[in-house]
Amino acid sequence: MIENIFADAELQMKKTLDRVHADFSTVRTGRASPALLDGVRVSYYGSQVPINQVGNMAVTEARTIEIRPWDVSVINEIEKAIGAANLGVTPNSDGKVIRLTFPALTEERRKDLVKLVKKLAEDFRVSMRNIRREALEKVKKAEKDKIISQDVRAQQESRMQAMTDAYIKKIDEFLAAKEREILEV
Repeated sequence: MIENIFADAELQMKKTLDRVHADFSTVRTGRASPALLDGVRVSYYGSQVPINQVGNMAVTEARTIEIRPWDVSVINEIEKAIGAANLGVTPNSDGKVIRLTFPALTEERRKDLVKLVKKLAEDFRVSMRNIRREALEKVKKAEKDKIISQDVRAQQESRMQAMTDAYIKKIDEFLAAKEREILEV
């Protein structure tokens, strides 16, 4: 039973760490990245599909993303979806290819983005602590129900704290790397 509690908690923490990585990859840095378009959905033959399912995307220069749709009739829909996504960039199309040129980030905008990723990191730290709290409540309930002893509960609490600390450290490492990436000129 105790191992199940820890396995569930660790699985939730891993999923949270994956979300950290995914959310951080959508925050814009000085360079263009196809991950910036992950949230963009295009109306394609009556369905909303991710933009990467309607064409090839490539970073052609440091601040330019090129989208080559497999079906050129969908170019207008892609342009509308990018406009609706509020990426701060206007799509340029030649009828076959769409180019997104991201402007260079100002120092003020870089600082705002750093604040944003710090807030995201703190939200994910809180999420990790909530997972820990829920697992510890289950351990305490097991002790109350006389399934485990007080010594085992204390041992499990320190084990859970160590696991939580390790995952929070990984979030901090992601944050430090993302900060460096944002502030790099």
